[in-house]
Parts: sequence; C-alpha cells; structure tokens
Amino acid sequence: MTACTSQDVSRRNLLKAGGALFLSFSLMRPYDLLAQGVESAAGPVKVPGLPGDLAKEPMLDAWIRIAAEGGITVFTGKAELGQGIKTALIQVAAEQLDVDPSLIRLVTADTHGTPNEGFTAGSHSMQESGTAIMHAAAQVREILIGLAAARLGLPADGLRTGEGAVLAGETRLPYGALVSGHELHVQAQPHSRLKDPSTHRVIGRDLPRVDIPAKLMGAAAYVHDLRLPGMLHARIVRPPSDAARLIALEAGAVERMPGAVRVVRDGLFLAVVAEREFQAVVAGRALAAGARWNNPTTLPPQPEIFAHLEALRADEHVILDRQESAGPGVRTLEAAYRRHYQLHGSIGPSCAVAWLQDGTMTVWTHSQGVYPLRAALAEMLGMPPEQVRCIHTEGAGCYGHNGADDVAADAALVARALPGRPIRVQWMREDEHLWEPYGPAMLTRMRAALDAEGRIVDWAYTVRSNTHLTRPPGAGQLLPARHLAQPFPPPEPKPIPQPEGGGDRNAIPLYALPRARVVHHFVPEMPLRVSALRSLGAYMNVFSIESFLDELAAAANTDPVAFRLKHMEDRRAREVIMTAAERFGWPGDRQREGRGSGFAFARYKNLGAYAAIACEVEVERETGRVRLVRAVAAVDAGQVVSPDGIRNQIEGGILQSASWTLYEQATFAENQITSRDWSTYPILRFASVPERVEVHLVERPGEPFLGTGEAAQGPTAAALANAVAYAVGIRLREVPFTQTRVKAALGV
Repeated sequence: MTACTSQDVSRRNLLKAGGALFLSFSLMRPYDLLAQGVESAAGPVKVPGLPGDLAKEPMLDAWIRIAAEGGITVFTGKAELGQGIKTALIQVAAEQLDVDPSLIRLVTADTHGTPNEGFTAGSHSMQESGTAIMHAAAQVREILIGLAAARLGLPADGLRTGEGAVLAGETRLPYGALVSGHELHVQAQPHSRLKDPSTHRVIGRDLPRVDIPAKLMGAAAYVHDLRLPGMLHARIVRPPSDAARLIALEAGAVERMPGAVRVVRDGLFLAVVAEREFQAVVAGRALAAGARWNNPTTLPPQPEIFAHLEALRADEHVILDRQESAGPGVRTLEAAYRRHYQLHGSIGPSCAVAWLQDGTMTVWTHSQGVYPLRAALAEMLGMPPEQVRCIHTEGAGCYGHNGADDVAADAALVARALPGRPIRVQWMREDEHLWEPYGPAMLTRMRAALDAEGRIVDWAYTVRSNTHLTRPPGAGQLLPARHLAQPFPPPEPKPIPQPEGGGDRNAIPLYALPRARVVHHFVPEMPLRVSALRSLGAYMNVFSIESFLDELAAAANTDPVAFRLKHMEDRRAREVIMTAAERFGWPGDRQREGRGSGFAFARYKNLGAYAAIACEVEVERETGRVRLVRAVAAVDAGQVVSPDGIRNQIEGGILQSASWTLYEQATFAENQITSRDWSTYPILRFASVPERVEVHLVERPGEPFLGTGEAAQGPTAAALANAVAYAVGIRLREVPFTQTRVKAALGV
C-alpha cells in the first residue's frame, strides 16, 4: 500500500469479481487540515457564531473542494449507519451548489481527511453536519459567483448558477475553471445566502439511496466484506465474565493446527490468528477449551436487580423545579415503571480490520466516532494519534455504542503483534451478545395531582439510572484494553448533562405543568457494562410519562388525545398530535375483542423532532402474546431533505421499539450473562411485523433540521402500553411485555 502524504484523500472501492473480493485503492492524498481549529482533549475548539459544525471546522475547504476538471467532493465527519445520511447530505450540497446530485462525491468519517464531528449519535447528523454543509455550499456558491463576476467584469447580482457553472446570459463558466486551489480556503461566515425553499429542486425530493444498491445486490457493502492482500483472520477468546481471571492456558497445540499462524496473549487478552477465517474459528474454539478460569460470583440475582439498583448509592440531580401558582389538587395518582437491561441486537456481529504498516496503524471500523476511537486506540497502543488512522466502513447494525469500538481495539492489538499483515477480526454471535455494552436497566416513579377540572396542577418525577455513555475517548473504555497485562481501568462514569441528558433524557415533559419537580438519581456503580443504546433514557422516560398521561386522562374521564392537547401549548407539538390522531382515525373503535388503540407523543430531547404515534394492538389472553397490528405516526422534523429517509427512520424506530417493548431483555446468572444467542434473547421476527405502518410528515420549509432518527422509540413504547390497557384492561409498567408478564397481569 502506497504511503499517503499530507494532501491525499483516500478512496476505497470494494469490487466483486469472479466470486472473490478485492480491494482497489484509488489513492489521492489526505488533505492537510491545517485550518480545522485547535484540538483539545475534548475535540476541536469551536468558533462561536457559525452554524452547525462549521463552528468546529470553520474553513470552507474542510467541507467542500472543487477540482480543476469540475469534480466536487463533499466531506462529513458523520457516518452512514443505515439512516441514509449519505444521500441526504449529497442532496443538501447539490441544492445549494446547483449541481446534479450524481456529480457529488461524498467522503464520510475518516481521521485523515474529514472534519472531526465527534460521534454520529443523538440524531445530530442533519442538525450538525447537514447544517454545516448547507451553509458551506451556499458560501462556496457565492464565492464562485464573485470569481466569475471579477473575470467577466460584470456585477455579481446579474449572475446565476446552474448545472455546475456560473451563468451570464449565454456565457457559461464551469466551477472547476474558476477555482485554482486556494479560493475556498477561507473561513466560513455566520450568515449565508441560502436558496429560497420555494426554489428547491433537490431538497425535499425522494432520491435513490446511494448506499442501498450494494446491500440489495449482495455486493461488498460492509466492513465484514473488506478483503486486503495477505489478510489474516483472528478470533478472540474472552473470559467467562468480566471478573474472571485466567488460571492456566494450553496454547501449544493450537499453534500447530492447520492454518494457525500465532496465538497472541497479553494478560487476559487472548487471540488466535489463522490464514483463513474458519481456521481461526476452529482454533479459537480449541484455545477456549484450553483456558481455565476462576469465575467468581459478582452479579446480583436477576429477580432482585431493581431492588439492587435502588440500594446503590445515587447522585441526585434536580433538573426541573417549577413552582408556579395553580389551584389545589383534588385527586392524586402515583405509579412506578421499570426497564430491564437490553442489547443493541445488531444483526451483523461487530467486525474490524487493522493494518500496522510503516509505523502507521490503519483501522477500518464501523465505530460511530472515528476521532474519539483514534484517541482511545492511540492511548492503548502507546502511539501518537497522528500515526493511527480510523476509516469508517459501514457495519450491519449499530443502534448506539455496541461492540464496534471494542472489535477495532481487538484488531489493532493483534495487528501490533503481526506488523505488515492486515488483520480481520469478526466477533461471533456469542461475543456480541455477551460483551457489548448494554442499555441500562432503569426505574421511574411519578406522582401527579389533578384539579377539579381534570388539569394537572402538580407533577413529581424521578428517574434512576446508570450512565448511558461509556464510549471512547479513553483507552479504559475499550474492552480489550481492560484485559491487558497492564490494564487501562475504566474512567469514572458520569451523567450526560441537560438539555440533552442521558438517563434523564426526555424526563422533563413538554407539557404545561405549573408545579413540577424532576429529579435524576444517577447511579455510578454498574452491575453490568452499559453505554448508549439508541435514544438513551428517552425510551424509558417517554414510555413512563406517556403511559402515566393515559392513566391521568382516565382519572379525569377525558379522551387521551384531548387530555394531551389540554396541557400542550407548543404550536408545532399540537399540530403533530392532531395530525397523528386524524390520520389514524382516532378514537375509532378503541376496544373490541382483545384489540385496543393507544396514543403517545414526545419531542425528542425537547429540542429534536416532534413525533406522535397512534397504534392498534391485538392481545391473546390465552398465550399473553401482544401483537402490533397497525401504527400511524406524524412527524415534524423541520426542513425535510429526504422524505423517504425520514419515513424509513420512523418506520424502523417503530419496529425496533416494538421489539424492545414486547420481547427484548438481557438475562444473567450470578457470574455470567446468559442471553447469548437469538433463542435466549428473542427479537421481533418478520411474522410479527405490523400489517401497516404509516408515517405522515408535517413539512416546515426553511426551518432548521431537527434530529429524527430516535424520535419514535419512546412514543411507540407508550402507545403500545396504552393500547394494551384499552384492549384487555391491564396496565403494564415493566418492559418488555413478555408473554409471561402479560399472562401474570391477566391472572391467566
């Protein structure tokens, strides 16, 4: 592989020919991002006043470059995770630059060539990167018009752009002819001349997703498909639990097995390397059989997990304390809700490829944060960060902080032991289920008082949770780094502050409540390793709040939708609620023969997309099975770039949340995890997918982009619970709603 200098942009094309996968490297040089701001340990220092992530990377050519032949390259630090962000960002740039989307090449997260935008998480891609690219493209367009005006000796106001050129009557000056290489190396300005939304020709249209064809046709699409010349395969042998210690290891026979190259050991970190993948699998099993562990009992009994969490020390954070005047309450209701540990459930086990060559460690990874991962890997390996390169390559499922960062560290450790050969590490299904960081178990309690008119006059809410963030940077956040002979201890867990929050995300209701107190009980000690699962605490908090809203509506003898509108002042929220209700046909026949309808609403993080969801469920009394029959959603995501992309995100969120709410629960014994495969950790199957899912968009041309990817998780869970309550008259307050729990609630 040719060494890259400071002005190369690397391009990797996976080709499939004759049944074999080859990697063709079209090497251009990674750009020397001299003007991307001063980096601190927390990332680039922001330039105040610039829109989106232009504040982090203020130079226009960090985002957009135009070649002399007219080729346009757009750069983003965000990663394609299946959410369609590649297509949407291309649309944004094409619209403002007045070019056909097919002419734009998009380069995603790569520590040797793209802006440092931290993590692709929290539904921030369009808010941060989309906004930055939109403004950068608009400013580049104005620069091009200015260059053309100077060349033609005409006023800029009389020029226009179209089809990749500046136009002056019959005169056409292509963008490439106007740019000599330095004109775009200027700092972005706070204000841009954005195109009038009424003139948009690309934004707001459904374009074919650029990431779909390879996935649909079975071509090389994921990091799992990556094949490099001379690549070796490795499998990792983990301890039976995080507390286990290695007593003895018989490894000599393993190294003599067919295809085996080496056994790598560093403390508790064990790996076997082989020429072919299945040889690595077989050798890995043999190595595991030759390892003897001391595995002490450290976990609480699973039936006692919530009592255990209640007993642990917690730091109290009051995140809302509102004391406005209101009338007296005449009726008070209380309720408590619980959520078990849950997995990401990525369909494709985590995978990475690492290559130590000429002193540089290159890692192809499906991490959601290539820059934070680079910092963690550099610390673990004892290498300068500039000698570690992380290139995002799509993975088959993520949904938050799964095993992607850990498997990248696995691959890097093995590659360090075998320099000069690319090392591919793919986790087995058991590795993924047993070792990924889980979504935390949580408890919520609430109390509310209604006045004589059925209005909420007092609200008290507490949420108890571990951290929802143990991502890199920091080598101690990497699983294998904790197992080394010189281990890196995990840092002290911390809560994510408001307004976004972690365990307390969406714990503050958007409703108008005159007296309200919300408290986050942050529990530092973690019985199981946990981190960010899609939507973080919003799923549990919205489930709890919106379930309780229905209980209060019933106590007030008021329709649930009318009850929400009675307490909602936000104009956009009201429109979303009314749209979902109207499109669903609310209230309709809400209860008949074990069928019921439910409703729920939330604005994600109270600053992202608005989403209201109505659903219909069917409950089988004899078996306790709950089936989602139909779901209708209304969403306000601000300016809509890709309508189909937003619908895909909401549809996927509804299905994933239904899976969490009806099926998913991590299980464990007193010294190990027991949910190790799809039989012990069931998920939603195709036979249980609802007959109909509709998503209706409330268009807001010209409004800021709002994060959408995680907007459906919480409302779906609450809508399901509310529908079950109307279907069979029971209130389920513990997720998941397994058949056993439903039957117990029904007394069957």
